[in-house]
Amino acid sequence: MGSLDRRVVLITGAGRGIGREEALFFAAEGAKVVVNDPGVAVDGTGGDAGVAAKVVEEITARGGQAVANTDSVTDWDGARRMVETALESFGDLHIVVNNATIERNMGLTDLSEEDFDDVVAVKLKGTFAVTHWAARHWRDRYQAGVHADRAVVNTSSGSGLLNPLPTQVSYAAGNAGVAALTTVAALELGRYGVRVNCISPSMARTRLTLTVPGMSQEPPTGRFDPLHPAASAPVAAYLASASCPLTGQVLSVRGGTVAVNHGWSLGGHIHKDGLWSVAELAEKVKELPMDDPFDKLAQALTGALGTVGRDQLQEMINALLDQGVDSDAASA
Repeated sequence: MGSLDRRVVLITGAGRGIGREEALFFAAEGAKVVVNDPGVAVDGTGGDAGVAAKVVEEITARGGQAVANTDSVTDWDGARRMVETALESFGDLHIVVNNATIERNMGLTDLSEEDFDDVVAVKLKGTFAVTHWAARHWRDRYQAGVHADRAVVNTSSGSGLLNPLPTQVSYAAGNAGVAALTTVAALELGRYGVRVNCISPSMARTRLTLTVPGMSQEPPTGRFDPLHPAASAPVAAYLASASCPLTGQVLSVRGGTVAVNHGWSLGGHIHKDGLWSVAELAEKVKELPMDDPFDKLAQALTGALGTVGRDQLQEMINALLDQGVDSDAASA
């Protein structure tokens, strides 16, 4: 007996990377899986229906049950069709895992409106659209007297929550939005028996991270690989299991480490009974402990690049931004 026996799951972006590993793991735990993936490139262009079909073949070859769906999460009607695919194929839907994402890495001054919109459309709007249609079905079932545990597992990233990574304005904004959406949706959908949580994978070896120094290296055979994209799958499965009590939580996953995120929490404060003057603020704000984004970035990159100084870090940022300009000019 698996932890997800007789539960039906829809996983977006399940053709490669973290989504594929989740699909395989959920199926091994007994779930019936809708594998959604239009087979696009990292930047969202193109498409290949065979990507989702291949994962379905892997699952069925191992004795599991799965069907493919190639709709885009950015398509409002496509998101509805994903939910309908689950209902038509397996008779119900218990779990949605919102994993789909794309990247277009450029500095803010070079990122176009279209680039920004496309990234946020997949990451944030796509999470909303699929959850919306699933939630409408669950609401209707609940009001009809069918009460069952339902779960949404969203996918965010350290980029947007913890790590201020240059060239990822759109990606970070989308991921931060997904975490905020998670907490609000958990409050709204609890009345229908729906739990909503979020995982935030970090340092996972996928198409999106292979260009990062050190990410392509694999450990010797037989040793635990903390960078393998499968590291997130058991955490997502736990959040999706009917026995899980959690809702409204954002869990970071890095190898074998799982940590709770507390979001934007209040820190130190200053107070005055009345309006501040600019001069008073200039003096008193010095008393407040504040995070330096350069320090946060250096800490985030320690695992891949070792300890770096502020000047070296600024040089790396400049090189990343210049690379984005060169790539943009080359494609123009």
